[in-house]
Amino acid sequence: MDESKEETKSFKELGVCDQLIEACDNLGWKNPSKIQAEAMPHAFEGKDLIGLAQTGSGKTGAFAIPILQSLLDSPHAFFACVLSPTRELAIQIAEQFEALGSGIGVKCAVLVGGIDQVQQSIALGKRPHIIVATPGRLLDHLSNTKGFSLRTIKYLVLDEADRLLNEDFEKALDQILNAIPRERRTYLFSATMTKKVRKLQRACLRNPVKIEASSKYSTVDTLKQQYRFLPAKYKDCYLIYILTEMSGSTSMVFTRTCDATRLLALMLRNLGLRAIPISGQMTQDKRLGALNKFKAGECNILICTDVASRGLDIPSVDMVINYDIPTNSKDYIHRVGRTARAGRSGVAISLVNQYELEWYIQIEKLIGKKLPEYPAEEEEVLLLLERVTEAKRISLMKIKETGGKRKHRGGGDDDDNEEDIEARAKSRISTRHTYDAADGDDGGGTTHGNNDNGGSTVVASVIATTALNTIAIDGGGSYQGNAGG
Repeated sequence: MDESKEETKSFKELGVCDQLIEACDNLGWKNPSKIQAEAMPHAFEGKDLIGLAQTGSGKTGAFAIPILQSLLDSPHAFFACVLSPTRELAIQIAEQFEALGSGIGVKCAVLVGGIDQVQQSIALGKRPHIIVATPGRLLDHLSNTKGFSLRTIKYLVLDEADRLLNEDFEKALDQILNAIPRERRTYLFSATMTKKVRKLQRACLRNPVKIEASSKYSTVDTLKQQYRFLPAKYKDCYLIYILTEMSGSTSMVFTRTCDATRLLALMLRNLGLRAIPISGQMTQDKRLGALNKFKAGECNILICTDVASRGLDIPSVDMVINYDIPTNSKDYIHRVGRTARAGRSGVAISLVNQYELEWYIQIEKLIGKKLPEYPAEEEEVLLLLERVTEAKRISLMKIKETGGKRKHRGGGDDDDNEEDIEARAKSRISTRHTYDAADGDDGGGTTHGNNDNGGSTVVASVIATTALNTIAIDGGGSYQGNAGG
C-alpha cells in the first residue's frame, strides 16, 4: 500500500518549485525516491533531519533540493556547507548541486585534499553559495584563508555521517561545529546508524525528524548477492574466472590494501582484462583520472579499496566483487551499494577464504540473510591456474622494478605508462611459454630482446621460488635497468 502511495507522489506535490522540477527532469528524475518523498516535506518545514537510507537511493537529492529551494528565497554567499568523508564523493555531490542549480546560477566550491589550496582560495574569493568539503581541508581554509568564515551558513549537511565520526575526522569535526552558527538547519545522512551517529545527533541537531527509508542495515531487493568459499591459494583463479564469465560487465573489485589494488590491476592487465586501480595512495589527479576512465568505459574493471565504497554513483556498475572480505561488516553494505542503484539490478559476489570465514558470518548476521553460493566447477576454474600464476609473477616483478620510484609518494605512478607495462608484460608472457611453467627452466629458456637504452641483447632466466612470493632474477647483464643476479 505504501508503495502505491509513493508512486503517485510527484515533485510538484511535495512542494518543489518549477525551476527545480525542470532541473530534476533534465537529470532524468521523473518521480522522487522513497527517501526524497519522506525527507522533503519535513525539510521544507525547516526541521533538522536524520536520514537513514540505502546507498544508491537518492540521498543527495533529498538534501540538495530543499537547500536550493531555500537559497532561491534568500540568496547569499556561503549559504550551505556539505561535509563528506572522501574527496570523490565531495566532487560528486558538488556536481549534483551544480546540475540541479544550473538554471538558477548556483555557484559551488569543492574543498578537498590533494588539490592546490591556492586555487581553492580563489574559488572561495568568488563567494560561492554551496561549499562541499572534506573536514581536514575545510579546517585548513578556516584557519588560513583570509576573509573566509562559515558564520553566514544556514545549512550543514553531514553525508555518510557514520564514517565522518571515525577518529580520523572527529577532532576536525568538533572544530568545524564550533566555527558555524548554532542557528542553522542540520541534515545528517547515512546508510548505517551507529552509536556515534546517535551521539552526534544529540550534540548538533535540534528536535530532528528521523526518516528510515531502509531497515537498520539492509541491501536493495534488486541486488543478487552470492558468496564462494575457496582456498586462499586459488582466490586469484576464482576472481579471473568470474570476471571472464561476466566479461561484458562493468565491475568493481574491492581489496583491503592499496598495494593489492596495484598488484591485481597489473595482473588483470597482463591477462588482457581492462582493469585500473584506485586507492588512497594515489594523487588526487590520478584518482579522478582512474574514475573518469572507468565511468567513460575505457576500463570496465575498477580495483579499489574502501575509498571508493562510499556514495560514488557510477550508474553502469553491474557487479561488485569482494576480493577481500571487509573486517567491518558495515563496510559490506557500502561496497555492494555501488551496484543495483536507483532501481537497477546488480550482482555482488564475496570470495571467502578459510581465514575470512568469521568476518563473512558477521556480514550474514548483519544483513539477516543466508546467501546462496556462487556456482562454479573447481576443475574448470583451476584450468586458469598456470596463466594466472604466470601473470601474477610478472606483476610482482614489475612492482619490484618500480619499487624504488614509489618510495616517495609524489612519484607513485600507479598506472604509469600503461601501454609500456602491457607491452612488456605481453612480451614476457609469450617468451615465458618457452620455459617450463612450474620450474622456470633455468637452463634452456633464453629470452632475446632489445632493452630501452640501445638494443643490447638481454639474457635473463626467471626462477620462481616459494610459489608466488619470492622472485629471483638471475641472468647475464642488465634487466630493465636493474643489475642481475
